[in-house]
Amino acid sequence: MKKWQVYILRCGDGTLYTGITNDLDQRLKAHNEKRGARYTRARLPVTLVYQEEAASRSQASRREITIKKLPRQKKLSLLQAAVKRYQP
Repeated sequence: MKKWQVYILRCGDGTLYTGITNDLDQRLKAHNEKRGARYTRARLPVTLVYQEEAASRSQASRREITIKKLPRQKKLSLLQAAVKRYQP
């Protein structure tokens, strides 16, 4: 069973889109093939810029809502913190 993930995409126009999935590769492909969310269809291409695992769909949904409520600057800070975590 695949784990649920919360993800953030950077759209072609520079905006950010937050979503959840249990198959990130397939979902990213769907977004870029205009089969994803209506929001991203008009803002292609999209690039994955953030992801985090969640224990369940409900936990992923709660985290998605929390991230979506953040102002853009806080979302960008979240992305920067994730990058710093993975740099040697």
